Amino acid sequence: MAPGGITVRRIEVGHAGEPGAYTVTVGADLLAGLSVPERHVALIHPVDLPREFVAQVQAALNPAVTVEVPARDDCKTLDVLGGVLSRLAGANIPRDGAVVGLGGGAATDLAGFAAASYLRGVAFYTLPTTLLGMVDAAVGGKTGVNLPEGKNLVGAFWPPRAVWCDTGTLASLPQAVFREGAAEAFKHGLISDPSLLPRVLDPEFRPGGALLEGTVADAITVKAGVVTRDPTERGERAYLNFGHTLAHALEAVTHHGVSHGDAVGYGLHYAARLSRALGGSDLTDHTRAFLRWQRPPPLPALTYEDVAPFMARDKKADADGVRFVLLRALADPYLTRVPESVLRAEFTGWQADLEELGLGGAGLPAAPLHNPAPT
Repeated sequence: MAPGGITVRRIEVGHAGEPGAYTVTVGADLLAGLSVPERHVALIHPVDLPREFVAQVQAALNPAVTVEVPARDDCKTLDVLGGVLSRLAGANIPRDGAVVGLGGGAATDLAGFAAASYLRGVAFYTLPTTLLGMVDAAVGGKTGVNLPEGKNLVGAFWPPRAVWCDTGTLASLPQAVFREGAAEAFKHGLISDPSLLPRVLDPEFRPGGALLEGTVADAITVKAGVVTRDPTERGERAYLNFGHTLAHALEAVTHHGVSHGDAVGYGLHYAARLSRALGGSDLTDHTRAFLRWQRPPPLPALTYEDVAPFMARDKKADADGVRFVLLRALADPYLTRVPESVLRAEFTGWQADLEELGLGGAGLPAAPLHNPAPT
């Protein structure tokens, strides 16, 4: 039980007793009751995090050093990583110390990579405070930073020792930021647990709503199961990237003017169109419904040529080119190559759908496009 008698859910990642196994705890009012066995702790959090969350964790863990980093993806750079590592060294964090990442998915990705890199690896704990961080970034042990050439191109697998998802922190989020994070929960419904689809769109799926904790915990359960079976993305873990090939390209081509959650919402619809084009069930009604609910900012005017070089750098690409995660039907994902002609045609159709939804070609007019050199 959490303080005040609130029931918590605990989800196991990995197999108990084996290296890399840990527990994800989901519930309200968890931050004040935190405890870790390490005596020397470094706390890393984004600069825009509510001070009350930082103060609660500082009171609970008494960190030797607290490091503020830029908000959102602005923190996921090699320069910021270098500064964080210098702060850990300056505070004499020892090999038996720990790094605690508090904040959204970007900050916890950075904190985890710092923990994996410093002294060749120290203990890491994750305290996600956004929906996106809870249902995706904090679970699975993927850590890293971005390069100008693409998203998450530098990183390491470094599982946390524990994850605490304090759902009370979600009340601090603007509605748009909460809905960004819902894209990953909805994706988990598409690839594994269709019961999540109506729950994510239900009015009670909101901070303080009756469906919040259960939906968050069930979305985490999907990812926990996948990463337990495939911890280093040798097989089915790639399915968690449904919708992400275009999503990461949208983030990169706009210099992160499009947020990750919004980009995933857009990417889910493109992947649903590709799935249908290659003979799968027509799931585009689901992804249209999600975009109507999510209401992401409209995209800038983009061409296929703008995004194609970034899709080519997708992490699922191999020596023979890009592979896409698609769906034969709900909860039936697979990995495949898609002919260039289909990618182009469905991009055009995807843009037409966005125009119908009022989401295409008008947003972010000042965002500079980054067209990489040919590879």
